Amino acid sequence: MRSSERSIYHFGVIIVAFGILTISAQAQTPQPSPQPRASSPTLESQFFKNILSDQKAIWTAPFHLQCRDARWLAPIGFGTAALIATDRDTADEIAKFHRQLNASRTISYIGSDYGVGTIVGTFYLIGRTTHNDRARETGVLGAEALIDSGIVVTALKEISQRRRPRAGKERGDFFERGTSFPSGHSIEAWSLATVIANEYHDHRLVQLTAYGLASAVSVARFTGRNHFLSDILVGSAMGYGIGRYVYKAHHVKPSSAVSEEESLKRARRWPMIAPDYSPRAREYGVSLAWSF
Repeated sequence: MRSSERSIYHFGVIIVAFGILTISAQAQTPQPSPQPRASSPTLESQFFKNILSDQKAIWTAPFHLQCRDARWLAPIGFGTAALIATDRDTADEIAKFHRQLNASRTISYIGSDYGVGTIVGTFYLIGRTTHNDRARETGVLGAEALIDSGIVVTALKEISQRRRPRAGKERGDFFERGTSFPSGHSIEAWSLATVIANEYHDHRLVQLTAYGLASAVSVARFTGRNHFLSDILVGSAMGYGIGRYVYKAHHVKPSSAVSEEESLKRARRWPMIAPDYSPRAREYGVSLAWSF
């Protein structure tokens, strides 16, 4: 393919990438869902209906952007353009190394359909058998986010048709019957990780584990020579946005009684520190209160 034609294709896909990233921008700030009543339908019964509403929100998101979205959309957009321009060079450099291929392949399994499906199923089954509403909701919303991301990434792969790093002379070219852009493993791993991290927002270790595994999967797709860096960046950003949207739009808020109980537990866990001073007596200090 001639250089001029490749430049045109790159320019076109950059425009597509900007459009894709606007999905994530809008998905991160959905309208909060109202407090459900006891007789409200369950997440399971509304599962497919919610997926349809998610798809409508995702694909119409670019028409609802606001000025404040540019503060993070612009850096990611320009970063994507820069990575596309250097993708061949970085892919050729990593191709010089081979020792990491087996490890990369193993880590990639976490972000495969079987890997994320097993994680979602485990959360749901544990939640149902132990009557743990948080785990059950994690399973349902995790499955919803995976289906949403799967629909989006499949459509975008058909549109972009980018060749993978191992495709020889046509590696990195768009509209050449490829399936590289964006990374499916990255979007699935990040959409599920974001749901888990938001559900367990009060457990730092769970958040670190979820995002850490998603990051490992994304890096493994590059070191395993399956994707370019731009594929991974766009897939990860979209996965994060979709996962956050699904949680914000369909999370069932706990009752006020439960919220107060959690607040009390959290208050007991951490000490309360306050300044203590008396100007007249010229006494200054700090008071520490800890409820057991």
